[in-house]
Amino acid sequence: MIGRRACLALFLVGLLIAASIARAQSVQPASVRLVLKGYDPVAYFTDGEPTPGKPEFEAVYDEARYRFASAQHLELFKADPDRYAPQYAGSCAAAIMAGVKIEAEPQNWLIVDGKLFVFAVAAGVDKMRAHPAEMIAKGRENWKALADAPYR
Repeated sequence: MIGRRACLALFLVGLLIAASIARAQSVQPASVRLVLKGYDPVAYFTDGEPTPGKPEFEAVYDEARYRFASAQHLELFKADPDRYAPQYAGSCAAAIMAGVKIEAEPQNWLIVDGKLFVFAVAAGVDKMRAHPAEMIAKGRENWKALADAPYR
């Protein structure tokens, strides 16, 4: 017959194993979409240019992964993610306006009214410069239906 101490020890070992399995099954950062192809969203504001982020400076926000060029940029983002996160979760703003969800290229970007917009092609930047209010309004309207849609 197994003693009380042995039963308690087995029970505790079982709890430790169960906790390890639960932790391993939680959302893994690598399985979450990498926004801006790994470029640092804060750098657009602070450095005025697209800057590749580093895997050691990474955060998950709004079900997406972001990388940063430095620990300082990571902390700025954590303090105010809505300020630095690109609009439409980093999807092409021109495509969102047209009712399509596609990835943007980090080199095609524009800050309008303190918000970062990225585009699949440079022509999207020109279109946004020419008609910012129209594009933003249409994009916001379409994003309601496209936010959870898959990328094309």
